[in-house]
Amino acid sequence: MNIRTAANSATQACDTPFIAADVGGTNARVALVRFTPEGKLAVLHYSEYVCAEYPDLATILRTFSDAANASSVSRAAIAIAGLLEGDTLVNPNLPWRVSLAQTLSAVHLDDLALINDFQALAHAVPHIDIGTAQLLTGQPVNVAEVPTLVLGPGTGFGAALRLPTRPFGTVISSESGHASLAPGNDFEIDILRQMLKRWPHVDRERAVSGPGLLNVYECICELHGVAAMLRTPTEVTQAALASANAQAVAALTVFCNLLGSLIGDVVLSYNAQAVFLAGGIPSRIRSFLPTSGLVPRYLNKGALREVMEHVPLWLIEHGQLGLIGAAAWYRDRCAER
Repeated sequence: MNIRTAANSATQACDTPFIAADVGGTNARVALVRFTPEGKLAVLHYSEYVCAEYPDLATILRTFSDAANASSVSRAAIAIAGLLEGDTLVNPNLPWRVSLAQTLSAVHLDDLALINDFQALAHAVPHIDIGTAQLLTGQPVNVAEVPTLVLGPGTGFGAALRLPTRPFGTVISSESGHASLAPGNDFEIDILRQMLKRWPHVDRERAVSGPGLLNVYECICELHGVAAMLRTPTEVTQAALASANAQAVAALTVFCNLLGSLIGDVVLSYNAQAVFLAGGIPSRIRSFLPTSGLVPRYLNKGALREVMEHVPLWLIEHGQLGLIGAAAWYRDRCAER
């Protein structure tokens, strides 16, 4: 999804301040940014908002604009997931719909540019500090020079690939989260059977996402013949990390196994040569990942195992990368005009 609604923006300088944001199903990260003459991104003001606490995106942007004394800023680049239907951006993981016209009018913007959230993360690849990333497996490479995959689970599951083309790189989006879930052992097949009782199509997000973790937990409780006492993905995660609930531990174990297999599948689909694991969940289970089945399942690709052993898989903090990527994409497109 690349969506642009613009008026008079082509005559504006690319180095003037503008709003960059990363809007997910749970949180919205918003910043006032500008690019220096040297091409470096400067974050002038930054805030985070809980999406469900606001009636719409326009209110979040207006609240930020007031707090940042940015009422004169008339341009915004926003990383956000969803499908555009006419004027409306629909994302089932957001607590509200987004009207482009209403947002432009309410925030007094001349230019509103939207980009898929994981596309934005892929545009941020050249800005990632490898020194702060955790290498889970593989051999380090120069990510600016190889096809690099950015993916991860949060409220949903996102993925995008960056190709090192000139001058700015090319990003290919993906709907990998909606492809069919592929179990890797008998227990996961049993869980899939439970899910098929609920839905005619069980995609990857049904298991490898925040809501998916809860789905897995509930299915395991059904298989074990016990009541599901935990009600949210956060409760399942916390109980698993504390080893306080056997079904929660089993659910997080299955989650990591399926995530490893999924990452490996997407790597092979794109012939990626580097991977960044992002999203809201992986950083929260950082302590669980090294001893989980994520890496073994990532490598378990039969005759191509040796190939997978050379593809580096880094864990990164999502943080401000989404809005940084949105800003970089917006600056690059502005420079092309």
